Amino acid sequence: MSKLIRSQFGIFLYGFAFWFPIAILIFVLIFLFNNVEDLGRKIFVLILGPDFYHTGYGLLLGLIIVYLSGLILKMARVRKRLAKIPILGLFFGEGEVITVDRLSHLTPCLFLMSPTCLSYGWVLSEEKVEIMNSGASFSILNVYYPNVPTLITGQVFPVRKDTVIKLANPSKEIIDLLLYSFRSPNAIQYVPWEGETPEDFAKRANAFGVHFIPSDWKSGDTFREPKPGSRISR
Repeated sequence: MSKLIRSQFGIFLYGFAFWFPIAILIFVLIFLFNNVEDLGRKIFVLILGPDFYHTGYGLLLGLIIVYLSGLILKMARVRKRLAKIPILGLFFGEGEVITVDRLSHLTPCLFLMSPTCLSYGWVLSEEKVEIMNSGASFSILNVYYPNVPTLITGQVFPVRKDTVIKLANPSKEIIDLLLYSFRSPNAIQYVPWEGETPEDFAKRANAFGVHFIPSDWKSGDTFREPKPGSRISR
């Protein structure tokens, strides 16, 4: 019964996150439609006088003010502060924003928030590292760290690739897990990076509680997070 309640609560949060910004937009549009002509007429008459006013000028002036406000806001620093507002900040961000749909197409992962704390995230991109114009022995992953329960507001952490474990679980399973575990996967599945040798994977995965014999590893194997005191299973 409790699992059913958690499941329904998670669906409710999905619906709220979807409809809240739409409701705000609809409210603003209705307000402008009902009041922009009257407000624009008052401003127009105040500046140029009633002799120059004709029906529709108030609406036109209102649209011009809205456009100029958006233009100024886009160029001003205050936009960066507004972009930090949960959900509504999506309208003020630059570039491609994080959405639940975009998360579903990204690679989920675990990364070391600290030596003893693992955190879920999604891999956005990989960056090469150079030291004194020479290539370094490691690369940086830009990992998206979501805030719960909104998920679409979060932070981007630059993380060394050797401290990140790629997961074979579908993103939907990780999303469900982050929504207070209202639906949990059968197991968290660890997989190596493309082209990674069994020895390198075994060395890196040791920090994540993975212990296996590299010689037993076959291409395409998936490693599940072990139970305490048990050997890693495939």
